[in-house]
Amino acid sequence: MDLCRRLPTLFALLLAGVGLAPSARAETLVIAADLWCPINCAPDAERPGIFIELARDIFAESGIAVRYEIRNWARVLQQVRHGEINAAVGAGREDAPDFLYTTTPVAMSRNCFYTQQDSQWRFTGVDSLASVRLGVINDYSYGEQLNAYVTAQHGHGDRVQVAAGGAALDLNLTKLDHGRIDALIENSWVIQSRLADLGRAGSLREAGCREPDVPIYLAFSPAREDSARYVEIFERGLQRYRADGRLQVLLDSYGVSER
Repeated sequence: MDLCRRLPTLFALLLAGVGLAPSARAETLVIAADLWCPINCAPDAERPGIFIELARDIFAESGIAVRYEIRNWARVLQQVRHGEINAAVGAGREDAPDFLYTTTPVAMSRNCFYTQQDSQWRFTGVDSLASVRLGVINDYSYGEQLNAYVTAQHGHGDRVQVAAGGAALDLNLTKLDHGRIDALIENSWVIQSRLADLGRAGSLREAGCREPDVPIYLAFSPAREDSARYVEIFERGLQRYRADGRLQVLLDSYGVSER
């Protein structure tokens, strides 16, 4: 063996190994939710959603990769709670009071009621729900009073109808179209985006909104030791992005405004 020729090869391999080592140890944060566009859209979409782009950009600044997956919402909450994945996208404190949250919410969720255009019904408080069949989504939080109403009515006739799975909003829209429910409740950003995607922008009537608006977050696992660090990184990033205008630029790119 020609040792003089072999040494450069070995040296090159050692350099390659050094170069590969950081990649092999790359830190990855796994976040998930069911489809709730524009908050979080399809993972392979050109625009994967406001929360997803924000999380990827903020954590990238600390050398942390973000892997985003679509899963059933009830399953997401269970897996985050048990530490199987790092965080749930778009959760409110009432969804999971035991999760870890940033001080600063990513956005404020405005939940409104939607009906067919010819409906005269309007939401004026929980008592006004007695005259409609309402479509909701399994394991979503709509605020303390509405959550209590949904819990009390679920399973007692068709006054509250619960849709589940990744196509839950589409199911509620279909039920509304076919007269199986009289109203549905949904985040205003989400339904505007979905109706636009379906070529149905403006086809439904907004029949009032619940108050107050609900803060929504990237909510981290209470079962993982790394969660406190991720919360700190994300909180600092949110404050920077809000202060320097990058958050507003992101919201503008999705056609929504901060509330």
